[in-house]
Amino acid sequence: MRPPEFPIDPAAFHADPYPALAEMQKLGPAVQVPQLGAILITQRDAVFRYEKMVEVFSSHQPQGLMTRLMGENMMRKDGEAHMRERKMIFPTVSPKTVRDHWAAAFHSIVAEALDTLEGRGEADLVRDFAMQVSGEALKAVTGLPNMDWREMDRVSRGMIQGCANYAGDPAVEAECHSSTASIDAHIDARLEAAMAEEAPSLLSVMLRAGLDEHQVRANVKLAISGGQNEPRKAIAGTAWALLAHPEQLAALREGRASFADAFEEYARWLSPIGMSPRRVSKNCEIDGVEYRAEDRAFLMFGAANRDPAHYARPEAFDLTQERGAAIPFGAGPHFCAGAWVSRALIGEIALPMLFERFPNMELAGPARIEGWAFRGPISVPVRLH
Repeated sequence: MRPPEFPIDPAAFHADPYPALAEMQKLGPAVQVPQLGAILITQRDAVFRYEKMVEVFSSHQPQGLMTRLMGENMMRKDGEAHMRERKMIFPTVSPKTVRDHWAAAFHSIVAEALDTLEGRGEADLVRDFAMQVSGEALKAVTGLPNMDWREMDRVSRGMIQGCANYAGDPAVEAECHSSTASIDAHIDARLEAAMAEEAPSLLSVMLRAGLDEHQVRANVKLAISGGQNEPRKAIAGTAWALLAHPEQLAALREGRASFADAFEEYARWLSPIGMSPRRVSKNCEIDGVEYRAEDRAFLMFGAANRDPAHYARPEAFDLTQERGAAIPFGAGPHFCAGAWVSRALIGEIALPMLFERFPNMELAGPARIEGWAFRGPISVPVRLH
């Protein structure tokens, strides 16, 4: 039987997808959403299993938005082709590299961003802190110090919006092309130096490994699209969640939880990566649902991380909640390669340093939060005291 149809209001879904996702979960593992032209897989156990079933739910999408707009990066490959490039970039993102190299750089980056906030009565944690921290960290990790962090944020937004442009808005597509052209120009200016450097930046590591330049460019764009967008939202979003839930902040300050716990719970509760697309490669039936070759399927991580079958309080931001079933970074061979970088930057460095510098910080107004494929705050106004 084909998945049941579940119409949505796209504007309402963008503003807050969780009420609709909760209703979808009650109908079974998958529903068809005509407004998105896709089958949404929402139940946690289905997402967990299907992501590993690459012979059916394939990341190889030659006509997908990401491939057409950014090039065929490693995220759009399966099997050996994917693993080959994943192994090439491991020296950049490994836990050892994060500990021995990036952590010190991240401390300096966060300290500099915090210095710019000194003496200010109010600030926006997205615009005035998280955006700079994410951008500067990504400049270091990608090997593009010649790109201003503001431009890093612009091109990341442009690509993210382009890859979620299922409505086909020509202005959104044009901005995405402008963004990828800017990245290519910055890579052009760095190619010779990056090849000679011993630093573990993504650009240098891939070039020294002999990866084709076309693939190097595609993978750098991939890293920028997610490596700026998700940390920016998670830094500001986790800070907002703690300030909006003073009892959780109190638990943290009393030693009953850590900033790492806060980041992990935020990533479950308000998953920055809400969805990952897949192409159905063949006709089949799974869990009583009929899938057809070339169906577009969305693995809904945001829904999976609030599945009431696994969480006693799925809609609550609770640092003490059992999170063993959470899959904010994915669950299969495409598990986010930047997970260790993100955990260090956000949970171990940026958040502790922010709250240490401004222990009396409080919200100065409501936060603006939006998105379903990629969700997070657009603005978090605070009084710094």
